[in-house]
Amino acid sequence: MLPVALGNATKALAYLLTAGKEYVALMHIHKPVSEADIRSLFSDFTGTISQLPPVRSSVKRVLRKRTIYYLEVLEAYDQDVLFRVGCQAGTYIRKLCVDMGKKLGVGAHMAELRRTRAGPFNEDSLVTLHDLKDAVHYWMHDGDETAIKRIIMNVETAVAHLPRIQVLDSAVDSLCHGASLSMPGISRLESGIKKGDAVAVMSLKGELVFVGNAQLSSEEMLADHGLAVKTERVFMQPGTYPKMPKL
Repeated sequence: MLPVALGNATKALAYLLTAGKEYVALMHIHKPVSEADIRSLFSDFTGTISQLPPVRSSVKRVLRKRTIYYLEVLEAYDQDVLFRVGCQAGTYIRKLCVDMGKKLGVGAHMAELRRTRAGPFNEDSLVTLHDLKDAVHYWMHDGDETAIKRIIMNVETAVAHLPRIQVLDSAVDSLCHGASLSMPGISRLESGIKKGDAVAVMSLKGELVFVGNAQLSSEEMLADHGLAVKTERVFMQPGTYPKMPKL
């Protein structure tokens, strides 16, 4: 699962980096252990774990906390264990396999890995390069847009995992010019937003206007005045909605 963005939507990829991931991996255990021990081990590694990134990694090697949302055995045969894991962004699965091998006392390593989910994208949305080539051919030579529209999704899909705030039509144009969102411009919002969260600011039609940083919690945004969301990346072009005259 590797989301690829086009044009202005490339700005949304930064918010997929921090989204949760799911993998299917094959772990090879260096000596035979019972399946009961393996399942007990997986239970121990579910939740918050401490992980030191491997020597070959793109981040500084310091111990850090990561969350394993779920960890399940799909198949266990001899010394090979096929498993599915849902985890916080920045979790190293090959290091997870090594750490589980150490906990078993026999050693282990990752033999194969497949990413099956990245934020809102999962295997249901996968397409091959051959499918893409065919879709482009039908679109350019036959005028048939059916396949290309199924493959190329709108940018709103890439931020579907973020909490949402919908704004009044009268506020949209100024937001497109980079203005931050104040409370009077909010029409409705999701509960559970915390200060510092990345939030997707949408039009009433569900169009992505910008992604920003919440300056207040959901409850605090119910006030009549104040700054609600500071703009980070604008996606909607100015002029999409009419500029409202000043009264």
